[in-house]
Amino acid sequence: MKGFVERYKKELLENVMPFWVKYSNDREYGGFLTCLDRDGTVFDTDKFMWLQGRQIWTLSMLYLSVEPNETWREMAEQGSAFILKNGRNQHGDWYFSLDRAGRPLVQPYNIFSDCFASMGLGALYKITGKDEHAQVAYETFDRILDRRENPKDQYNKIYPGTRSLKGFALPMILSNLSLELEHIVGTNTVESLIDEIIHDIMEVFYQPDTGLIMENVNVDGSFSDSFEGRLVNPGHIIEAMWFMMDLAGRRGDSALMAKCVEIALGALAFGWDDEFDGIVYFKDILNKPLQQLEWDQKLWWVHLEALVCMAKGYAYTGDTRCKEWFQRLDTYAFRHFSDPEYGEWYGYLNRQGQPLLSLKGGKWKGCFHVPRALLKVYSALETLERQSLSL
Repeated sequence: MKGFVERYKKELLENVMPFWVKYSNDREYGGFLTCLDRDGTVFDTDKFMWLQGRQIWTLSMLYLSVEPNETWREMAEQGSAFILKNGRNQHGDWYFSLDRAGRPLVQPYNIFSDCFASMGLGALYKITGKDEHAQVAYETFDRILDRRENPKDQYNKIYPGTRSLKGFALPMILSNLSLELEHIVGTNTVESLIDEIIHDIMEVFYQPDTGLIMENVNVDGSFSDSFEGRLVNPGHIIEAMWFMMDLAGRRGDSALMAKCVEIALGALAFGWDDEFDGIVYFKDILNKPLQQLEWDQKLWWVHLEALVCMAKGYAYTGDTRCKEWFQRLDTYAFRHFSDPEYGEWYGYLNRQGQPLLSLKGGKWKGCFHVPRALLKVYSALETLERQSLSL
C-alpha cells in the first residue's frame, strides 16, 4: 500500500506540478499559458477561462492540502488578478476565452467558465481571506443557479420546443462545486442543492434498464432515441460517481454508496476496450454509429477519474472489485499517459494506446485533472492504510 501512496505523491510533486510551474506562468501579461507542447513549448497564447479558474483552484488546493508552497500561492494570486480584471462581461458572466493580453475573444456562451472561476476563487479565498475573492465566487455561483435551466442563454443554437433535452454535465459539476463553495454559500444552500442533484443524477439521468447514466434525456427524464439521447460518456459517469460517493459518505447513506459503486463498475465494464484496453471516450447505448468521430480515443481525464473512483470505492466500501479495477487502471494509465521524460501526462491516445497529440495542455486540457486525481488517489489510499486494507 505504501508503495502506491508514494508513487502517486511522487508523480504529483516531481513529474506533474513542476511542469506547470516552469512553463505555464505568464509573468508578462498575467494568467496562465495552457497550450503547451510535450516539452513545455508554448504553441498558442489564447487563454481559456475555465482552464484559468481550474488552475487557480489546483494551486490553491495543493497549497492547502499538500504543503504551503509559496510559488503555488503566488501563481494562484496572479492568476486571480488576471481573471478578475479581464474575465467578465458587464453582466458578470465569464467569457470563454481571451487573448494573451486579456482582451475577449469568445463570448460567455459556456457556463463552465463560470463554474471553474467560482471554484478557483473560492479555494483561493481560504488562503487569502480577501473579500473580493469570496464576493465574486458567491455572485458567480448565484448567477450559475439563475442560468442553469438555459445555461447558454442567447447563445443556445437549439430551436426551442422540438426536442428539449436536459444535459448531464451541469448537475454533475454542481454536485462537486456546491461542496467546494460551502464555506462561502453556506451549508443550508448546499444541503438543498444536494437533494436536488442526487435526485437528478441518480434518478433522472440514470436508466434502470441499462444501469447507466445518459448524457442527455428528455425533460421528463425519458429516453430520447437521437444522437444526443443515445450518447454515453463512461468517463462522466465514473467521475460523477465519486462525487456521489463523497455525498453518500457525508450523509452516511449506505444505500446510495452501494448504488454508486454498482453504477461505476457498470460504466467501466461498458466503456472498457477488451481488445486494446483503456476506456473509450463515447459509446452509443443502442450500438448505433456515433457522430463523435473521436469516440474510440483514450483520454487522460477519463482514466484519472476512474482511478479516483475506484480508490474511493474501495476506501469507502472495501469492495474488492474496486481494488481489482484500480490495479488494472493504474497499470494502463502509467504505461500510456505519464511522461517521465518531459513531465505531465499525454492527453489523447488512439485506440491502440499511442499518443495522438504531443501536447500536455491546450484548449481543453490544463492544470487540473492530473494533479487533482493524483492527490485524491493517494489520499484515498492513505485512508485504506488507516483502515488496514491493502491493495
